Amino acid sequence: MRVVYYLFIWIFLGSIEVFADFRDLKKVFLKKDQTKKLLVKYDTYERVFEFRWTLFVNNSLVVLRSYDKIVAQNVIYLNERSSSFRVELKSRGADSLNTPYILVLFKDFDYEKKEAYFEILLSDKKMQIELEEL
Repeated sequence: MRVVYYLFIWIFLGSIEVFADFRDLKKVFLKKDQTKKLLVKYDTYERVFEFRWTLFVNNSLVVLRSYDKIVAQNVIYLNERSSSFRVELKSRGADSLNTPYILVLFKDFDYEKKEAYFEILLSDKKMQIELEEL
């Protein structure tokens, strides 16, 4: 019975990423306090999403980010459970179930180069958003 339970959990967790419909992937290597900027375009709007990391201790990374005049700080870890943060790109409005967002995943840390490796994923089912690197 336990095998069936673990198999169900494994299939469920594995299918979450499949159903998310990410349409863009950017791989980023950042040193401490190096800023990554992306220009987010939709409709007539152009907004800048930027983030950087400031501290790496005990396999956790402190990340500062800003988008549309909203500044935040996240602590993300190298484990599977809390290794990412999500930024919604548009207000929810009437289409609250399909709000486009960016998911930033902390994948690895190179101790020799002191660089963090990130993957930036864009979820946009209606193809409304365009990303450009700055």
